Amino acid sequence: MSLEWFDRVSGELQDHLKSICEKYDRNGSLIVERGSKHPRIEFYTELDDNERDYFSTLFFDPYNEEFYMESFDPDLGQISKVILSDIEDIVDAIHESFHNYLEEDDDEYDYEYDMDMDDDNDDLYDSDADDSEIYEIDVDWETPEVTAYIQDNEVEVTYQFGIVQETGDGVLKRINRIRTADDDLIKDETNFIFSKEEASTIIAMIASHMDSLSEME
Repeated sequence: MSLEWFDRVSGELQDHLKSICEKYDRNGSLIVERGSKHPRIEFYTELDDNERDYFSTLFFDPYNEEFYMESFDPDLGQISKVILSDIEDIVDAIHESFHNYLEEDDDEYDYEYDMDMDDDNDDLYDSDADDSEIYEIDVDWETPEVTAYIQDNEVEVTYQFGIVQETGDGVLKRINRIRTADDDLIKDETNFIFSKEEASTIIAMIASHMDSLSEME
């Protein structure tokens, strides 16, 4: 197991991220987490109030020495990962994530893919997206759906906890079901993936602020 490839890519990505963000007048940075079973690089921009707005996470499999990104398909209910085989694919994926982030965050930006973003790295963005491989991630669900909140059979929020087979990370699935006045059922599902190290921090933060939370109405 070697992190040499991970460290080299981490160093190069900071320069590429700076180039991407400066073009759109954003202050972008990244955090490198080497201590997890699968080290990761988290990308974010800094807001006016010094808060961090994360827009992408890049994972590294040290055993296979490959980078990948995870995504969730709400229609299929599946978590997938995209294998990024080289630095060109990695930079291209970060670039695309940033554009998606801008589209969701600010309508005043022009979101067309700009091949001239970095004149010194034009060839870097010529990689074919079809070269990336997509895999479904297998999750062992350790619990059934547990109802956290229900109101008059109109709103129901449930949670389910699972373990990603390959990485050992935890998955918390939240399903929000709303029944409309026309008796239509709207289902919204989200998944949050976290490592063992993160779990203890999350639990401690929630426990320390439980008294500040308001009950759902």
